[in-house]
Amino acid sequence: MIKNFDDLIEQVKCKEKKKIVVAAAEDIEVLEVVEEVTKLGLADFILVGEKAKIEKIARDYNKIITCEIIDEADNKKAAEKAVELLVNGQASVIMKGLLHTGTFLKAILNKEKGINTGNLITQISVLEKENGEGLQMLSDCAMAIQPNLNEKKQIIENAIRLALRLGYDKPRVALLSALEVVNPDIQDTLDAAILSKMGDRGQIKNAIIDGPFALDNAISPEAAAIKGITGEVAGKADILIAPNLQVGNVLHKALTYYAHKDVAAAVIGAGAPIVMTSRTDSVRTKVLSIALSSYIS
Repeated sequence: MIKNFDDLIEQVKCKEKKKIVVAAAEDIEVLEVVEEVTKLGLADFILVGEKAKIEKIARDYNKIITCEIIDEADNKKAAEKAVELLVNGQASVIMKGLLHTGTFLKAILNKEKGINTGNLITQISVLEKENGEGLQMLSDCAMAIQPNLNEKKQIIENAIRLALRLGYDKPRVALLSALEVVNPDIQDTLDAAILSKMGDRGQIKNAIIDGPFALDNAISPEAAAIKGITGEVAGKADILIAPNLQVGNVLHKALTYYAHKDVAAAVIGAGAPIVMTSRTDSVRTKVLSIALSSYIS
C-alpha cells in the first residue's frame, strides 16, 4: 500500500516512465511543472501547442524543455491532437494546459475519437491521512454538481478503483453529510443509508461502506467514540464521499488553504487518467497529481 506522498514518488520512480501529453502547453506554469517532473524522473512529456510561443516562454523564464513539441496554435485542435496521441498509444496520461475546461473535456469525451467509456467521469482529491498510514481520498470535488443516487454509486466505484490501485484491499468508505443519523428532511442522509445497504448486499463491491457520517466522526476515532458511533468505517475512513460538488470543492480548498495540506487530484472514469489541476495549485500539488496519474495509468 502507498503509505504517503513520498512513498508515491519513490514508487513512480521505480516504474517504467509514462508519457504525458499536454494540450495547449504554451503556459509558464505548465513548463515549470514539466521541468520539475522531468528533473525528478517521474514521466516524459509531449507538448501540443503553439511551438514558437512555448519556446519563447522557455527562453524568457530559463526553463529547460527537452521533450517533443507538436505545433498547433488552435486550442480545440490541440486538445483533439492530444487525445489522438493517447488513443494511438503514444501517451498514457493526458494533461490540461492553457485552454478552457469545456474545450478540453469535449475532445476527451468525443464518442468517436475520444476516450469516453460511458462511465461517469469524477474527480478525486488525495491527501495524506491525519490518523495512520495511507492516502485518503475525497470525491467528487470538481465534476458532478448535484449527483443523484446512481451517480453517487459511480462516484464511489471510481474512488474504490483508485484505492485498490493504491494498495487497499477493501477500503472503508464514509458517506458524508451534516450529521450522522438518517433524517427524512435531508436527502443526503437517505442516499447514504441506501448506498450503505447496497454495499452490504454486494451491489457496490470491494469496499466497506457506511453512512451518513459527519466529517469528524468519519476521520477521527475519538470523535466517533464520543458520539458512540461504531462500525468498521467510523473514525477510520479511507474514502470520503461528499454529498455534492459544493461540499467537496469547499472541503478540498479548505484543506489546501486553511490546513496547508498537499492535495493531489486525479480525474477517473475515462479510458486513461486525466490531469486537470487548477491554475492556483502549487507546483508541488501539480507534480503530485502527475505522479498519482502516472502511477495508476
